[in-house]
Amino acid sequence: MKVTVYSTPTCPWCHKVKDYLEYKEVRFKDVNVAADRLGAMEMIRKSGQSGVPVVDINGNMVIGFDQPKIDRLLRTS
Repeated sequence: MKVTVYSTPTCPWCHKVKDYLEYKEVRFKDVNVAADRLGAMEMIRKSGQSGVPVVDINGNMVIGFDQPKIDRLLRTS
């Protein structure tokens, strides 16, 4: 399973997403889009969104901290 979280250091919902994934013991790559321009462009290309958090679970995009959708994608991945 490949999980990427696109986030910024000052975003409270980004911290909630990452804390939740850590609680679920899910390994993920964190891309700080405030510092990583290529990462930000990748996030926008994949999701059509410029706001964070965006979570990519095996190519499925989750916008914001949508816990039910995250759980469903983690179960099926």
